[in-house]
Amino acid sequence: MTPTTLPPAIPISCLMKLSTSLFAFIIAFPLALSAELSKQQAKAFQQSLWAEHQQTIRKERSAEMQKKVIRIGDHTLRFKSKKYGKKPKEGWNLFISMHGGGGAPAKVNDSQWKNQVRLGDAYKPKDAIYVAPRAPTNTWNLWHQGHIDKFFDRLIENLVVLEEVNPNAVYIIGYSAGGDGVYQLAPRMADRLAGASMMAGHPNETSPLGLRNIPFAIHVGAKDHGYKRNSVAAEWKKKLEKLHAADKEGYRNQVQIHQNKGHWMNLQDRVAIPWLQQFSRNPFPGKVVWKQDNVVHDTFYWLALPQGVAKKGQLLVASVKGQTISITKAEGTDKLLIRLNDEILDLDQPVRVTGLDGSTLFQGKVKRSKETARRTFENRRDRDLVFFAEIQVHLKAGKATSQK
Repeated sequence: MTPTTLPPAIPISCLMKLSTSLFAFIIAFPLALSAELSKQQAKAFQQSLWAEHQQTIRKERSAEMQKKVIRIGDHTLRFKSKKYGKKPKEGWNLFISMHGGGGAPAKVNDSQWKNQVRLGDAYKPKDAIYVAPRAPTNTWNLWHQGHIDKFFDRLIENLVVLEEVNPNAVYIIGYSAGGDGVYQLAPRMADRLAGASMMAGHPNETSPLGLRNIPFAIHVGAKDHGYKRNSVAAEWKKKLEKLHAADKEGYRNQVQIHQNKGHWMNLQDRVAIPWLQQFSRNPFPGKVVWKQDNVVHDTFYWLALPQGVAKKGQLLVASVKGQTISITKAEGTDKLLIRLNDEILDLDQPVRVTGLDGSTLFQGKVKRSKETARRTFENRRDRDLVFFAEIQVHLKAGKATSQK
């Protein structure tokens, strides 16, 4: 029987060196994520996050965009697209255009979808990709159910990477039931948008408060009496003008009630397109007004809510001036997260957070963290909405803490 040959013994000193190196790696890895970053290091890390994200999108979503079919859960979104003009240096403008129809047989909504596709040649947005999606359902509220937010997030993410869309030049428009969708989606997705235009729709229960930082157009025929679309549009005109009068930097609007026109306005509504394209998104506005609708979100611009806290009807108002963040309204919650980067204020300097009564909830420096940046980027997957520091506020307890 041939004797077994054993490998030579590894010296104890080598084992000790190996274990020491492994231990050092295990310790260093989490420290690398949590270590404080300089402004330059933060910028470089943001670029690496974006490069990694682009690779993932190209690998995992190119096929769905080539087929023009996106599936999320039990729902499917089909779409048609067309390019107008030339791609600007900053990237294409993007118009997502929602068709009418609603609670009707599929063939009716299919016909309305085809109409919306054809409207692209009438609207002709400048240097833009015009996308007309087909609603996933045939229900009356086909454009403002909760799955629509997820589809539009995904569609925007895909087009920014795969078609070089400028994330700060994304607009939504919609006609009839599509206009219903604009009324609902624009306030709750405002942080994704550069502007929105509602054509011949109805707002149902929604509020205009979340429109503070995007231009909003309303176009309705004076004879469009169905569901009182004309009179409701006139009411929203008053609401928006009142909000703008009280807040001159917010609630920019274009509201036109077209005389002698019914539900179809003979394309008089297309004046909204060049008006919208005057504006681009500001990802970090100095003031945020966040009103939760029946479809709730956990993040909005540089504000966020802890998991499970978001609920219908909540209202948060916060502003930033210099190195001070002021919370001036909080209805329906006493907890929120303030997310920060060097576009909002200087993270090398102390930060102050004040509460509803003006008292100081937090005063001090916060650290830039790769861990926070990666986590907040995964929340949004938006090139610009990356945050390196976070402060958790508890208004009832009268305190705030910097999250490590």
